[in-house]
Amino acid sequence: MSIPTAMPACLYIVATPIGNLSDMTPHAIDVLKQVAIIACEDTRTSGKLLSHFGIHTKDNSSEADAPKAHNKLWAYHEHNSAIQTPKIIEMIQQGHSVALISDAGTPLVSDPGYQLVQAAHAAAVRVSPVVGASAAIGALSVAGLPSDRFSFIGFLPAKTHGRQKQLTALMTRTETLIFYEAPHRILASLADMATIFGADREVAFCRELTKTFETVHKSTLGNLIEFVKADDNQQRGEIVLVVAGDHTAQDADDISVHDALLQRLLEDLSVKKAAALAADITGVKKNALYQRLLELQAK
Repeated sequence: MSIPTAMPACLYIVATPIGNLSDMTPHAIDVLKQVAIIACEDTRTSGKLLSHFGIHTKDNSSEADAPKAHNKLWAYHEHNSAIQTPKIIEMIQQGHSVALISDAGTPLVSDPGYQLVQAAHAAAVRVSPVVGASAAIGALSVAGLPSDRFSFIGFLPAKTHGRQKQLTALMTRTETLIFYEAPHRILASLADMATIFGADREVAFCRELTKTFETVHKSTLGNLIEFVKADDNQQRGEIVLVVAGDHTAQDADDISVHDALLQRLLEDLSVKKAAALAADITGVKKNALYQRLLELQAK
């Protein structure tokens, strides 16, 4: 369904493909064709994407005055956000709609944009998401790990000490953890994870999602290190790591965090089937869940 021709003044947060251009949504194309300004990380990278979809733009990233024509392309990144943010907010207040895109995927997920959205809310400017591709959610969907509770961590610190300190803080977290990692640091990060989380911790290695040389490899941290070492190609491109939470010390009190899920499953399934399905979803041992289900059933 296309948006109306007369667009309300708004800040649109527009997701773009992470690899396969077919993942660009019709809604995103409609919005980008109609807004007055498209704010992006890199005007050259975004210019190619926009040209592919017939969205014609002119680079006015250094222009201070309001645009006289639609589809002006403005650079918006961490180095100029303090300057560009108030200009963009002023444009919207004057009745011009603005779209924010990143180089790939959903803006603000390890990408610039937080300052702009924060300023929009402070100025009572409407903000609307145009949903689409996200490497983090795409990786979670194919990881085969519990997805009822997860945390997006993003990039770990580049230096060993900082990385190990953050991993230590995450060591006993029970939810699934999602990381982004740079190819030149992937082996060092995996080694630190194996040391701190344990080599037997489950992980899904997702590389170049939706692209020609996509890799989705489920393993343990210890085995994944050998897999990546054995193939230099796995040390290239964009990488997402989906790591299982810690369930080594799970007791009855910990299991109670899944009560809402268990009670919902009991509405349609037997205790045995509910325990089996809950085990697949949460990663908790089936026997422990079976006992908790009996307890809930008796209440």
